[in-house]
Formats: sequence, C-alpha cells, structure tokens
Amino acid sequence: AVYTGTTGFTPSRLSAAVVAGRTTKAELLAAFGPTKSVRFDSGYEAWVYQSPAGGGRFSEFVVLVDPSGVVSKTRTRAPSTP
Repeated sequence: AVYTGTTGFTPSRLSAAVVAGRTTKAELLAAFGPTKSVRFDSGYEAWVYQSPAGGGRFSEFVVLVDPSGVVSKTRTRAPSTP
C-alpha cells in the first residue's frame, strides 16, 4: 500500500531515532506516522519519508523493514529535483 506521509520530521531526526536491528515497524508508525511504502514478495517493506528542502526539492529517509517487522537498513538521500 502507498500512503501519503506527514512532513513533521527531518532526515536527521529520523536517523537519530531509527536504529537498524532494534526499531520496529510499530515504533516507526507511532513516532512518524504512515508514509509511502512498497511491500515485496519476500516480506520486506521499503518505507520512504520525504521532507521539503525548498525549491520543489525533497530530502528522503528510506527504511527497509524485514519480514519480522524490525528495521533492517536505513539510508538518507540528499534533496533531488522534482
């Protein structure tokens, strides 16, 4: 499912709060709300949180959630053009 997330966060806030191997999907939802996500046949999910960076650009914080519901990896992407 794909959701439109809120923008009440920054990538630095997310990276400080989300710990690979420890943070759960439930904790992500409670802290930052639903966002755009893709579920793969393997059971993994990729969640993308976007934060406005001005000029129509967005920073992104990407979270890979494993089938057991625990964050596996994270990545921050610098602002890109629309």
